[in-house]
Amino acid sequence: MLLAAVVLAGGTAVRLDGADKASIELDGRTFLEHTLAATARAGEVVVVGDPVRTSRPVTFTREDPPLGGPAAGLVAGRHALTAIPDLLVVLAVDMPRVTASTVDRLVAAVAGDGSVLVGPDGRDRIALVVRTAALDAATPDDAHGLPLHRLLAPLDLAPVTATGDEARGVDRWEDLRA
Repeated sequence: MLLAAVVLAGGTAVRLDGADKASIELDGRTFLEHTLAATARAGEVVVVGDPVRTSRPVTFTREDPPLGGPAAGLVAGRHALTAIPDLLVVLAVDMPRVTASTVDRLVAAVAGDGSVLVGPDGRDRIALVVRTAALDAATPDDAHGLPLHRLLAPLDLAPVTATGDEARGVDRWEDLRA
């Protein structure tokens, strides 16, 4: 089974005063390095965001036009893959507590079209695994500005309950301090 990953790292981080989320450090590693560690099983990784130095080879891309939102970023990342994987891991870079174990649980839970991490509040997080063929079938011609939940709405994603802090995202400086 071929596994690839798309890391969404191209947002504006307005609530973080425009800081580059991928470069923010936690426990001595950048958010991007935490995310790359979580995707260790993926044979190919595409990062949708500005190029930075990484510990492993990745492809960097951007959605066109820029700042089209997570759905547009996911589609751009999917199209930048050199091979068509069976399963595609999709992670937001601002969830540094997602680990390789989290990804393993998501992969193991794939039923139907995929699986998605669900936080303690019952909301889906941008931590999921999808069958690439199902994602391709659901992808519109233009995903710019399309909310991610609308892109994923036609897919049958099995819920995976988050454990510990893995569902915590960092949208504000207070989130990082917490």
